[in-house]
Amino acid sequence: MAAPASVPAAAPTPPAPVPPTPPTPVPPAAERVYVHVKQGVLDRRYAGGTLLTEGELADAVGVSRTPVREALLKLEVEGLIKLYPKKGALVLPVSAQEIADVVETRLLVEEHAARKAVPASPRLIARLEELLEQQKRQGEAGDLAAVAVTDRNFHLEIVRSGGNAILSRLYEQLRDRQLRMGVAVMHAHPDRIAKNVAEHGEILAALRAGDPDAAAAMIHRHVGWFNSLARGDLR
Repeated sequence: MAAPASVPAAAPTPPAPVPPTPPTPVPPAAERVYVHVKQGVLDRRYAGGTLLTEGELADAVGVSRTPVREALLKLEVEGLIKLYPKKGALVLPVSAQEIADVVETRLLVEEHAARKAVPASPRLIARLEELLEQQKRQGEAGDLAAVAVTDRNFHLEIVRSGGNAILSRLYEQLRDRQLRMGVAVMHAHPDRIAKNVAEHGEILAALRAGDPDAAAAMIHRHVGWFNSLARGDLR
């Protein structure tokens, strides 16, 4: 009997072509200017009292002056700068009244949130531990802007844990002011970084122990310290 004819092996299927990665969309020019200036104000590259000109900003971002004007108008509405026709935009210093108002609002929200956070969930405790370690590393590296962001996120996690969406949105509205003040504090009081870390550790310990009164008291002492800045000139 004749041997059966061998069946030729099927040709390998060529791999499917990889679609090209779409280009990253470039934000509109006015948005780029807005982000550039706002971040500069928050991290103190543009300190209070700095006069910014349209030409300088246009060159820094690589755009024309028209989107610069649009961005500056938006930043003026947000209270970060004051526009002066034919002169430029003045970065507004942080006033003593603004500090006092922010501290008062933070105390009302955060003390309430600290009490509601007890008993703290394992997820909240783990997240606060993570942020505390992150803040320590950033402080050791001298990254003051990052320290301020992590500091705020630590408190934001406690506020969010209460489950009150309205309070959380109210607290979010303080973001820019908190970051700007936080960076200014770190510059003026470098020793405050270590104190912040230590006080965050005490807040975390109170939450871990399930003690709402101790957690609220620690928040009051920690946040209330900013009141002393209202007697100074924070730029």
